[in-house]
Amino acid sequence: MSLKIDLEECVRCGTCSGVCPQNAIILTEFEVLVTERCNDCGICEKVCPLGAIEVP
Repeated sequence: MSLKIDLEECVRCGTCSGVCPQNAIILTEFEVLVTERCNDCGICEKVCPLGAIEVP
């Protein structure tokens, strides 16, 4: 998993977690957790309205 989320840009809107086919992104009130289930598919990066996600 090499997914990077810019926590200064992220507003925790939930768009990324809603489209993740692996259910690998967990949003809490204070943080965004990316679990080991993430396979770097890049779907979250494509749908993030703020461009806060990068999948190298």
